[in-house]
Amino acid sequence: MAVNSHILSQLNTSEEQLLAHLDTDVQEIFSTMVGVEVAPVPVEGLAAGQFHCCVSGLICLSGACIGTVGVHLPPAVAMEVTSMMLGMDVSSVDNDVTDAVGEIANMVAGSFKHHIIMDGHELRITPPTVIACNEHLRTPHPEEVLALSYQLGAGNILVTVNLEDWE
Repeated sequence: MAVNSHILSQLNTSEEQLLAHLDTDVQEIFSTMVGVEVAPVPVEGLAAGQFHCCVSGLICLSGACIGTVGVHLPPAVAMEVTSMMLGMDVSSVDNDVTDAVGEIANMVAGSFKHHIIMDGHELRITPPTVIACNEHLRTPHPEEVLALSYQLGAGNILVTVNLEDWE
């Protein structure tokens, strides 16, 4: 189980419902903000090292629960998404790419947080931290977190949510 049963009980939900909300949020964001439809693919089919040296946009959650929301893209996919968002050619992982990935992570976290707020509790999100290519240790294993994957162009996008117990 990727999400602590206490959290699921407090939210009166299931992992399946949280994944369905996350899927809706991700598809809506890519459709409206990037202008592309992303096709869900099974997380189980992802190659082990596919997201090694990727571009990751990370948002921390704090308050009623703690955790992270991450959007992880191989460099070629991150450049493709940035090109679509900005309407210009992008040929390297530069500031435009890290800004675009950070903004996507921010939109996903901002949308998803509404599904995990309990009445009377506050949930804050941080500005995005973007880690590019060889700057980070590892992408979370899909079995350790809520994870969804999408096909875009020549690669995949991995979206992860890690939720930990309340304070």
